[in-house]
Amino acid sequence: MRFLAVVTAMALVLAGCGSSGSGTVKLRMIESLTSPERTKLIKSLLADFEKANPGVEVELISPPLDSADQKITQILQTKKDLDVLEVRDHTAKSFSNNGWLRELPDWPGWSDLTELAQKKAAEVGGKRYLIPYGFYQRTLFYRTDFGVTQPPTTWQELYEAGKKMTTGGHFGYSFRGGKGGADYAVQMISAYNGEALNPEKSFFLKDKRTIFSTPEAAQALDLFVKIFKEASPPDSVSWGYPEMVQGFTSGVTGMLIQDPEVIKTVEESGVKAWATAPIPKGPTGYAYQPVGYAGWGATSFSAHPAEAVKLVQFLSEAKQSIRFAKGNSLIPISRQAQNDPQFSQGAWKAYLAAQQDPKQVITIRPVDYPGWSQFLVDSDRDVQALITGKKTVAEVLKSWDAFWAEQGS
Repeated sequence: MRFLAVVTAMALVLAGCGSSGSGTVKLRMIESLTSPERTKLIKSLLADFEKANPGVEVELISPPLDSADQKITQILQTKKDLDVLEVRDHTAKSFSNNGWLRELPDWPGWSDLTELAQKKAAEVGGKRYLIPYGFYQRTLFYRTDFGVTQPPTTWQELYEAGKKMTTGGHFGYSFRGGKGGADYAVQMISAYNGEALNPEKSFFLKDKRTIFSTPEAAQALDLFVKIFKEASPPDSVSWGYPEMVQGFTSGVTGMLIQDPEVIKTVEESGVKAWATAPIPKGPTGYAYQPVGYAGWGATSFSAHPAEAVKLVQFLSEAKQSIRFAKGNSLIPISRQAQNDPQFSQGAWKAYLAAQQDPKQVITIRPVDYPGWSQFLVDSDRDVQALITGKKTVAEVLKSWDAFWAEQGS
């Protein structure tokens, strides 16, 4: 009986280590922001991991971009056959609240991460459920062949410069009037509220009123509409990300505010006369923006937790994380990247300048509030109504203020 028990236990151990008792550990990993080039890069990094860890194989799942987060959620709900996953800033809280993510242990590599990376790693409840692989932070792209010798430093200057550029078939600014357009309105309103804004609860002031309740918010939204009407292409009323970038690279617009991934796109477009600068500030000298990010995490139900965590850490080490940031035009997580020419010269210098400016403030999105997802939909609809004249600035701000006052109560 003892002999049978020992044999049975050994068989179970072998079965847990891999398929057919081979001793090979097989990890399953899923990505969210899929693209052919990105998937190819990740597979290359996974091959390096397998080489450094004989006996471990990694299967990468790459669902279509539009349905990737839905696919990840479906797999997590079953609590099986997944070890490592891509966790995004807007999925981290729900994934952790549902108990799907494993808290990551102490690791020597934490000390190499930038202050921002360490902060975001512990953003959900003060626990480390993911290690960011890079950041999306907006900057101002401007074409010097449009006559911009010095970039605008305030939103008012951007409006004035854009208006001067708008002549014939040229326009000053790549306005985002379609999906995601409200985020730019919020960015301007935040800047106009200045030091009164609470960066930790970025839709609220330090006195707990909403950022939409002030005279400064009305000034910002008035200027937002003027930038659209007087300095942007009429068809930008429906522009999203691709159209904004295309407008800039094709020579239709002279200025664009977007994430660092656009650097690679502009370089590949053949445009030569261009540069970057930190995003514009409000009248009191402040600029506010949330930093988008995603990272790698391990599932709480992985059959191979040690190997899963080891893979997350491997992808987050300086060599691999810098290579990934370069391939995707991301702001890197490793302190060692500061010595890399790619991240300290040319278009990237604007990001370093913003990070070193105490009045270029990083804020936290209000994702913790139950109404956040609904506001994303409603606010984009309101911006459409605003720039097409169906709603006034006062009506939009009154609606947004009431919504967030209720959220904060």
